[in-house]
Amino acid sequence: MPLTTAPDTLTTSKSILRLLLPHHRTTDATDAPDAPAEAFPRQLRAISAFVRAGAPVHFTLPGFPCKSPNPAKVLGHLPDQGERLSLRFLDSLCEATERIYSPGARVTICSDGHVFADLIRVPDGHIDAYADELRVLIDQLGLERLSVFDLRDVLGDLPNDMKRAHVHDCYAPTVDALRAEVRADDHALSLYRGITRFLVEDTADFPGTRSALQRECRRRAYGVIQRSRAWGDLITEHHPGAVRLSIHPQPTGAAKFGIRLLDAPDAWTTPWHSAALRRTDGTWTLMPRARAAREGRLVHRAGRPSHFEQGDDREVRAPSSPR
Repeated sequence: MPLTTAPDTLTTSKSILRLLLPHHRTTDATDAPDAPAEAFPRQLRAISAFVRAGAPVHFTLPGFPCKSPNPAKVLGHLPDQGERLSLRFLDSLCEATERIYSPGARVTICSDGHVFADLIRVPDGHIDAYADELRVLIDQLGLERLSVFDLRDVLGDLPNDMKRAHVHDCYAPTVDALRAEVRADDHALSLYRGITRFLVEDTADFPGTRSALQRECRRRAYGVIQRSRAWGDLITEHHPGAVRLSIHPQPTGAAKFGIRLLDAPDAWTTPWHSAALRRTDGTWTLMPRARAAREGRLVHRAGRPSHFEQGDDREVRAPSSPR
């Protein structure tokens, strides 16, 4: 469907979208790295609606669920430098938007750990602590354009199992429908394989064989996709009209815009599945904790492991200030 909007609105909307394009996360080799804003008509229409109303552009980003339960991948169960850098990055996009469009933009981080806790085998207490710490970091860093939304905002103090059941029953597609989609659609197949790989990698103490683990993770992957779809529909219901971002790779023109939060060796790596490493040239990247420990020294911040830095082998402690 072609865009139908006033020229000034469209020009401004394209300028806002161009701020996102260098960070587009995709695994499709046919997607041009310099695709024009017009290649993303759904995002342009959503942005244009805010610009036409003179309102801040509202982005929603499902993600930031919790840390991986595999200690070889992460430094602990609380946010660390990877999340800190990612939050600053998201705020910087909003700030850049404000420079070209005075109402600016805001991002609602839709923290989805409770949605998947039973499938990814992470205690609900760790997920609460992670989401609470995200809110603390946003406040400490003065990132007023960011906020956190999770199941507690929707269903209050209900037991977490009841919350998950409610979301699943009200919004989730059937497994049969997903299986058919995976068979027919390359992007759906890539997502299914990527989630399966993460579930296998995140299982640190499986008692059975490797093949048994892979079978179980393939089964759980469909559950994760079901809940992801359900969470997405719930977000749309609570945040209608928002521009939907995704931490998963997305093809050009898809309904969701895949966004890369930090540099990483592949399009699937996130701060909650890895540790941050500061290179000697001052740039940052993400990698599994075990590998980062071989390449750099551990840095503590406020008494907790924060990240790794390339250089000498001495363990160091950074100032407690979140900045």
